Amino acid sequence: MGIPLWEPRGAVAMTPVVCSSAPIAMTEPTHASPAEWTTLEQAVRACTKCALHTTRTQTVFGVGSRSARWMFIGEAPGADEDRQGEPFVGRAGQLLNAMLFAIGLKREEVFIANVLKCRPPGNRDPQPEEVAQCEPYLIRQIELIQPRLIVALGRHAAHSLLKTEMPLSKLRGQRLSYHGTPLIVTYHPAYLLRTPTDKRKVWEDLCLAKNIAVSS
Repeated sequence: MGIPLWEPRGAVAMTPVVCSSAPIAMTEPTHASPAEWTTLEQAVRACTKCALHTTRTQTVFGVGSRSARWMFIGEAPGADEDRQGEPFVGRAGQLLNAMLFAIGLKREEVFIANVLKCRPPGNRDPQPEEVAQCEPYLIRQIELIQPRLIVALGRHAAHSLLKTEMPLSKLRGQRLSYHGTPLIVTYHPAYLLRTPTDKRKVWEDLCLAKNIAVSS
């Protein structure tokens, strides 16, 4: 996918981004029992709290290490995710994998989830009432994992988590917080597929995230 090639293609000089060279501690001791995870997964699978349950193929719970230090959160499943039951598959998923690799992480070493566990019809934006009904599942996942850092992928994920309408450009580059866990905001991989010139900005965001993670 070319994602490790973060350099801008223009001739404009840019200040190098300092990205910590310290190794990332990948996981923590498991905080939750298998029974707690099973209970949560069953609750998500059986959920009928909003109308999305009538159009989904299956719920998309999340994937990765349940003792991860890093948690990546997108907005909602798309068609591929709805079909496969796993977040961030297809081209956007491949790009996310490359983003992780660029900072020394693997997909199985982090936890990846979405704000919504069901696909909105036609991949429309999540509605506030859907977020309100689904968010307790995400909060419970965070409680079980206890990550050291959350990365919000894209505008809708950032707005849903932070309860703000601020532009993504104003949210990037800051150490924010979600229910007490440090959070940084960056672009969604699907956006980068459409706008590859912004890869440099995502590299800056990932370096900020890594610097926070290795210092925590």
